[in-house]
Amino acid sequence: MNCNCNCASTRREFLRSSLVSLGSCSLLAGCNRQQQQRITFEPVRPYGPASSCVPKIKAAFVRRKEPYGMLWPGAVYDGQAAMQKYTKQIAETARALGVKLDLRPEPIYGIEQAKGWVAGAKSARADGLILIVLDRQQHSWPSAHTAAASGIPTVIFSPLGTSFTTNTIELAEQQGCVIYATVGDFAQAAYGMKMLAAGAKMKQTRCVVLKGKERYETVMPDVGIALQYVPVETFLDEYRQTETSDAILKMARDYMRVARRRSGATEQDVINGIKSYCAARNILKREQADAITMDCLGALGHTKVSLPCIAWSRMNDDGVPAACEADWGAVASQVIVQYLFSRPGFQQDPVPDTSCDAIIGAHCSCPTKLNGFDKPAEPFDLIHHHGNRDAVPRTIWKPGQRITSLDVGGSRGIVQNEETEVLISEGTVLDNISVPPAGGCVVSVRVKFDKGHNVLTFPGFHQVFFYGEHAKELKDFCQLYKLKARIV
Repeated sequence: MNCNCNCASTRREFLRSSLVSLGSCSLLAGCNRQQQQRITFEPVRPYGPASSCVPKIKAAFVRRKEPYGMLWPGAVYDGQAAMQKYTKQIAETARALGVKLDLRPEPIYGIEQAKGWVAGAKSARADGLILIVLDRQQHSWPSAHTAAASGIPTVIFSPLGTSFTTNTIELAEQQGCVIYATVGDFAQAAYGMKMLAAGAKMKQTRCVVLKGKERYETVMPDVGIALQYVPVETFLDEYRQTETSDAILKMARDYMRVARRRSGATEQDVINGIKSYCAARNILKREQADAITMDCLGALGHTKVSLPCIAWSRMNDDGVPAACEADWGAVASQVIVQYLFSRPGFQQDPVPDTSCDAIIGAHCSCPTKLNGFDKPAEPFDLIHHHGNRDAVPRTIWKPGQRITSLDVGGSRGIVQNEETEVLISEGTVLDNISVPPAGGCVVSVRVKFDKGHNVLTFPGFHQVFFYGEHAKELKDFCQLYKLKARIV
C-alpha cells in the first residue's frame, strides 16, 4: 500500500494511548509502591502504518494583490490582519493535530498561481488542501474551483465578506470538497483540518482480520483500510501460549474493583478475558496493524477460550479500533469515530421496540470511555455473556444523552465496484435494558432516533453508537472522501 504520509512517530497519539492504558492498569488498594514498580504491563496501541502517519496538508490564502476598494469584502475589511489571525490559528490547529503543514508564504494572486500551487500539491502527494478565501472578486473563486477539481480532498474556508451563495452554490455538494462559510469563527475550518488528518490516517490503517484458514491481504473499497486476513487459529494458539502473569492478575482484579457489581462472571472469567486482550495485543504487534476484528463466535464458540468481549471493550477504550464478528463495516465505523471524535463507539445489533418506537442496541462488548479517551469512563458491571459464559463489561449509558449512529457500507461486508453507502442517525438514550431477565445481548441500550423511521425496518446492522450529535460532521466527512451519506 502506498503511503502518502511522512512516517515519523506521532508522539501525541502514542502518549495518549500509553497513558490511557497505563492509567487503567492501577494496582489494587493495599499493594505497596515496591510491588507497583515490579509489575509492568505493555500498553496496547496501534502498531501499523496509521500509527506513524503524519498527514501532509497544503494551505494557502487567495485574494487580489491590490486594495479591496469598493468591491467585497470592501475597504472596511483588514485583509492583512485577517491573514495574520488565520495564519496563527491554522498553525496552532496543525500542531494540535500532529500534521505537517505547508502554508504558502504569499497569497495566491492569480489563477495561474492557483494552478501552480495545486500542481505542487499533487507532486508532493499532499493528503489534503485548505484554501482560505480572503476575497470575493476576480480569481478567488475560480482558484477554489481549481483546488476542488484537484482530486485531493479540499477544505475551503470563506469568512464573511468573501462569498455570496452565487459563489458557493456550484461547489456546495461537490464530492471531494467541503466549504465552511462563517462570520469568521475558525472552529469549522479547524474541524476541516481534522477531517483531512483523519482521512489520511484512515487510508493508512491496517486491520487484522482473524477469520478462516488462509492468509491474504485486500483493501476495503473507498475507505482504503487494508485488511490483513490471518488464520483464526492464530488467536487460539496465542491465547494458549499466554501465561497468567502478575500483570494480567493485577489488571483483572482492577476491573473487578472498579466495576459497580459482578454477577455470574467469576474471577477466572475476568482473568481469561484479560488473557484474550493480551493475545490480541501480541497479534496486533506482530502483524504491525492498527485495528483488529475476529470471527469471534465461529472461532471460539465451541471452545473454552474466552470470547474477546473484555478485550475489544478495552482496546476501543485504548484508542485501538476493535470490531466483533470479522465485520469490515464496523471496523471502518470505529476507525472514523475514533479518528474524528477521539472517542470509541459501540458496535451493536439493532433490535426493534415497537412499544416506544425505539431501537435497542444490543451486543456483548461495549467500551466504557464513551465520553472520550481522556474523559472519565462510564460505570459498568461485570456480567456473563448472553451465552452464559465468560465476562462482559456491561457499560451503563446515560439516559438523556444525545448520540449518533454510524454504519459504513451496511456493516456486513462492503461490495466491490459498488459505491459505499454510509448510514447516519441521531437520537437520545432512553434507558438501559436489564439482561437478564430480558434475553439477548447483555449490553442493551434503548435509543429513540430523531427521524421517526419505522423501527421494524430501521436500515443497517452493526451500527456504531457513540456519544454526541455529529451527523453534520459525518456528512461532511463523507462528502470530502466521496462516500454516499444518507441520514436515516
